[in-house]
Amino acid sequence: MAAGRPKRVAPIGEVVLYWDSSAVLSALFQDQHSEEAVRWSRLTGVHLLSTLAWAEVYAVIARADREHALAEILLKAARETVQRGPWRRVNVSPEWRLMRDLSSRWPLRGADLWHLAVAKTLQAELPELTLLSFDARLRAAAQGEGLV
Repeated sequence: MAAGRPKRVAPIGEVVLYWDSSAVLSALFQDQHSEEAVRWSRLTGVHLLSTLAWAEVYAVIARADREHALAEILLKAARETVQRGPWRRVNVSPEWRLMRDLSSRWPLRGADLWHLAVAKTLQAELPELTLLSFDARLRAAAQGEGLV
């Protein structure tokens, strides 16, 4: 490894995956992306979940509970899966300049811009990092930024 290059977090062949809330929710609740999300969740490696993704996921679960949209047993299972799933919770803030620069390149909503900027910030230390999202605009931006 060259001097000054970040050290790999996961062994070669293992993933370093940053999950946005759309990806986590697809792993928790059946939708058109669930099969792919579950397949990713079973890969060996490091699965990262930011405080924002955590908050977004819990907000969706709480709303489904308030609106009685799902059976209580399913909501309880979703909460337990978030707690015990493959995700490592990370407290990270995106670089301010990076958010400004990315905002001029990609037409993203605020939270999606934040996820993209966090993934790019983490990529500086974890060059093998991939951003997993099922939001079409965020996924396109991630691909354009070398995160897919």
